[in-house]
Amino acid sequence: MSTLASERSWLMNPDRLRLVHQCRRLIQSEFGVKLRLTEEHLEQKLADYAEKTRSSHLTRIWEALKPQIPNLELPEDEGEKKTAPKRMYRGQEIVDEPPKPAGDEAEAGEPAPRKQKMIYRGQVVG
Repeated sequence: MSTLASERSWLMNPDRLRLVHQCRRLIQSEFGVKLRLTEEHLEQKLADYAEKTRSSHLTRIWEALKPQIPNLELPEDEGEKKTAPKRMYRGQEIVDEPPKPAGDEAEAGEPAPRKQKMIYRGQVVG
């Protein structure tokens, strides 16, 4: 138990503890996960959720807290950092289609046929 206490000594600072509590509240409201101060690898879990969040407030708090945590080891994936983050909509990844040349559509005179029927106000359109 003494090793856990020595690992958690950085939490004894009231300013750091306040930042951790703010992070925990924001994580719970966004992800529905309640992190406890006694959990193993609390710092790593905070970092993981701060990376996944859409909240700029949580990101700013984590960036202020990160340098104050001693012995914080975060894996750095250089390949992931350089690529753009995945675009999400309602939990589904948005897949971008490659752009079509403008000349093909202009030559045909008609837009490409739809793959699905579109229903608008109970009527089949198109």
